[in-house]
Order: sequence, then structure tokens, then C-alpha cells
Amino acid sequence: MKILVPVKRVVDYNVKVRVKPDQTGVDLANVKMSMNPFCEIAVEEAIRLKEKGVATEIVVVSIGPAQAQETLRTALAMGADRGILVETDTTVEPLAVAKTLKAIAAEENPDIVLLGKQAIDDDANQTGQMLAALLDWPQGTFASEVAIADGKANVTREIDGGLQTVALELPAVITTDLRLNEPRYASLPNIMKAKRKPIDMKKPDDYGVDFTPRLEVVKVTEPAKREAGIKVADVAELVSKLKDEAGVI
Repeated sequence: MKILVPVKRVVDYNVKVRVKPDQTGVDLANVKMSMNPFCEIAVEEAIRLKEKGVATEIVVVSIGPAQAQETLRTALAMGADRGILVETDTTVEPLAVAKTLKAIAAEENPDIVLLGKQAIDDDANQTGQMLAALLDWPQGTFASEVAIADGKANVTREIDGGLQTVALELPAVITTDLRLNEPRYASLPNIMKAKRKPIDMKKPDDYGVDFTPRLEVVKVTEPAKREAGIKVADVAELVSKLKDEAGVI
């Protein structure tokens, strides 16, 4: 079984992002970048499936600038087998990503495409669903548990009312949620081994996908600063403030 794992290079989740002075986007100058946390979870789950003997090969793919090779090397150090980088300096929207992944899936013929449910930079939560539609494959989104047996994937999903388990015929698209697993840290020997693992360099033209943005960012602003909290003497005062000042009851 082959698993294809798309990963994205984003601003590290520990970094406090800064908005550009002209409010056209986020300032990325001299900012630490790393793998999207949900993508890390997807890589970890693929590796665990390989350790269980379910999967035989893990291919990681990224779409982005040349520096995204570092993100792929991180996945390779965790335990992936090889990587594919579709190099572009254009900001790629979810539909273009999904179309590119469809073309890669046609070449690689994976049994599962396992990817994070969303990226923490745009929070779009669209790529997995779009890819499943383009491939006409079943999908299991927001997975908190994945079990593979008898050519099927049983995916436990996190929904508003609790948990839902769906059975998917393979091949399938699965997107990961936070509670699926805890990603491992790559050991130094594995980091050194990852330097020798192959990464295929590709261009958007290789897949015939137009990366021209369809959306225009009009304005980016920082969230409003939260006001300081206050202490109340008793429940009656709390209820009064919630009713008269906050207007929530």
C-alpha cells in the first residue's frame, strides 16, 4: 500500500505573526517557518501505518518555494520514503493545490491520500474535500482514528454531536484532526539519513495546472485587542453585568 501525504510550509505556530504596514498580507521576512501542524499529524499517521505493516511506501509532496525542501526533509527524517516538490513562488489557492495533487495521484497511484484538515496560515479547510471530488474518491474528514483492514478504511470523525465512524473503500482521501496522534521528533541519525532520500523537483507546467490566483486579498488586519477582565463581588453583580453591559443574556 502506498500513502501520499501532502505537506505545507507555514509560519511556525509559536511565532506571533505581524501584518505588513500596508495591510496587504502577513510579514514573512526573517520569520521561522515549519511544517503545518496538521500535516505533521498526517505524516505521523502514515508512518504508524507503515510500522504496523499496513503501508509499504510513504510519498510526501509539497507545493511552494524552493525552501519547502526543508519541510519535505523534516517529513523524510520522521520516516517518509521520498518527496516531491512542485516549486512555485506564487501563493497557491486550495483548488490549484487539489488539481496538482490529482495529477500527482494519477502518476503515483496511491491507496490513500492522507493530509491535514487545514493549514494554520489560511485556515481554508478545502483542499482535502476538493481533491476527493476531483478524484471521485470517498473521503473521511477530521479523523481522530484511522483503521485499515480488508481494503477499507474505518475513519472515526469528530463532529459537533460527538464522533462518527465511516467505512471507506480504498482508494480514499483522509484528512487529519488534532486528536489523531502526537507527532514524533526526528532523531539525529534519521535527520542525517533524510539528506540522502530523493526529492523530485517539479514545476506547475509539468502537471498543466494554472496557479494564477482567483481571489484577491483586499486587506489584512490584526485582531482587536482584548479588554482587561474585571472581578465581580457576587453572582448578582455578574448577572447584572452580563445582562446590562455585555448584553449576552
